[in-house]
Amino acid sequence: METRRLGKTEHHSTVVTFGAFAIGHASQAEADRLIEFALEHGINHFDVAPTYGDAELRLGDYLKRHPLPDLFISCKTNERDRMAADDELRRTLERLGRDHFDLYQLHAVGDLDELNRCFAPGGSLDAILRAKDEGLLEHIGITGHGMDAPATHHEAIRRYPFSTVMVAVNPILVADETFRQAWEDLVTTCRANDIGIHGLKAAAKAPWGEREPTHATWYEPLTEQADIDRAVAWALYQPLATICSAGDATVFPKIVHAAEHYREFEAAALEDLATSLRGTENIFAA
Repeated sequence: METRRLGKTEHHSTVVTFGAFAIGHASQAEADRLIEFALEHGINHFDVAPTYGDAELRLGDYLKRHPLPDLFISCKTNERDRMAADDELRRTLERLGRDHFDLYQLHAVGDLDELNRCFAPGGSLDAILRAKDEGLLEHIGITGHGMDAPATHHEAIRRYPFSTVMVAVNPILVADETFRQAWEDLVTTCRANDIGIHGLKAAAKAPWGEREPTHATWYEPLTEQADIDRAVAWALYQPLATICSAGDATVFPKIVHAAEHYREFEAAALEDLATSLRGTENIFAA
C-alpha cells in the first residue's frame, strides 16, 4: 500500500490508517483476525481511543503477544480536564503495553467552545504537554468532526504548533461553500507549517436518522465496492497523508481494496463524484 509522509512527524503512514473502533466490540479472536488482515496489507498506522469500546484492550492483547516496535500508534482523549486526561493517557499506555505514543491527540474538538476547554488552564492540553515532557509521547495532534472542524483546527494551529490534524472531508462536505473555504484555508496553513492531514469519513453515506443502524458506525457507510472505490479515490487525490478506516469490520476490507486500486481512477473523472454516489448525504446535517 502507498505511504505518505505525515507532516513533521516524519512518519510515512500508509494511506489507510486502521481505525480501531472496528475491534471495539469484537471478541479477541475476531480482533486478531482484523488486525492481521491490516498488517498483511501493509498498514503501519493504527489509531485507537479509550472511547472505542474494548479496542485498547483488544489491540493491547495482540501487541503483547506480537510486539511490533515499528507500528505507528496514535491515540486521543475526549477529556478536557488535566487530571482526567493524564489518568486516561497513562491507562492506555498500560493497556497497550507501550512506553510511549507516537502521536497523541485532543479528540472531538469540533468548535471553539471545545477548543477553549482544551486550552484552558488545567485543561487537557496541559496534561498532554506534560506527558510529552516526560517522554510519554512524540507528537501532538488534534481531531474534530462537524462542519466547523476545519475552521476550529485552523484556529488551534494559531495557538499551538500541532503535528497533525484529523478532520472529516468528502465530496458532500466540500460541496458546502463555507466548509470548502475553511477546508482550503486549513490545507494551506497545514502545508505552510508541515502539518500532516488525516482524513475522516471518506466512506460515509448518510445519517441514520430514524432508521435502525445496520453497521457499527454512527452514520450509514457506503457498502458497495464500486461506491467505496470512487469515494476513497476522491479522498486520496486530496492533500491528505492518510484516511482513517470506517469503524465497521465489514467495510474495512473494502476500504483497503479501494486504497490499493485508487490510481485506476483519473483525478478529473472524480470531479462529479458527489452526484454519482446515489443517496449520499451530509452526515453532519441537522
